Amino acid sequence: MPLTSAEVERYARHIVLRELGGPGQSRLKDASVLVVGAGGLGGPASLYLVAAGVGRIVLMDADTVSLSNLQRQILFATDEIGRSKAEAGAARLSAINPEIVVEARAEMLDEANAADALAGIDLVVDGLDSYEARFALNAARHAAKIPMASGAIERFSGQVAVFDSGRDPDSPCYRCLVRDIPPDAATCAQVGVVGAMAGLVGSWIALEAIKTITGAGETLSGRLLMIDGLSGEAHTARLRPDPECPVCGGGHG
Repeated sequence: MPLTSAEVERYARHIVLRELGGPGQSRLKDASVLVVGAGGLGGPASLYLVAAGVGRIVLMDADTVSLSNLQRQILFATDEIGRSKAEAGAARLSAINPEIVVEARAEMLDEANAADALAGIDLVVDGLDSYEARFALNAARHAAKIPMASGAIERFSGQVAVFDSGRDPDSPCYRCLVRDIPPDAATCAQVGVVGAMAGLVGSWIALEAIKTITGAGETLSGRLLMIDGLSGEAHTARLRPDPECPVCGGGHG
């Protein structure tokens, strides 16, 4: 779909980029992205995706805003405590860019509704903090051949990756990285997290989503970016498909 004159002005800083240009911006306009989890990661990711001109954003989260969220979840304001995160977040996103179609799904993703949530979606942003929900999302998006930009944070550290199994035989899925729920799995409420790390990782997730949609640069598909906020260092590790993976390995792919 051609860009309007107002869109050309709004996205001018994208359009002058050789790696994006008008064609890349048009791909963003035509894309539909499902953001699962509107919290510390999904919030900043969705803010940058709607500002970038992704044509349709579906924001999915079953929770309500609480006071303890506001230390890192910049999608919400204090007077929205108690409100549905999906609905409050969708309203904020629509205010930032009224040209974008923003839909709210105030429900938790699970095995029963994952396929329905992915209908008509081109890319998934994983902002979840539940291994069970992430496993369900990964299996559904692998079956539907939809790429997923994913992140995780705790304390002063973060990780970012793109999982594109289903489309790319050389790309692993999330279960290739995390086969089973770790026995010592803990939540941010238990171990803590510095709020700015959520913004850093959430923004990087949005960057990977933009690159995946437009074809700009090299995505983190097949790589895991690990960020140490205390030392100010980051490095990547190669991820490979696991032939024994219960989702994409052997006869499951």
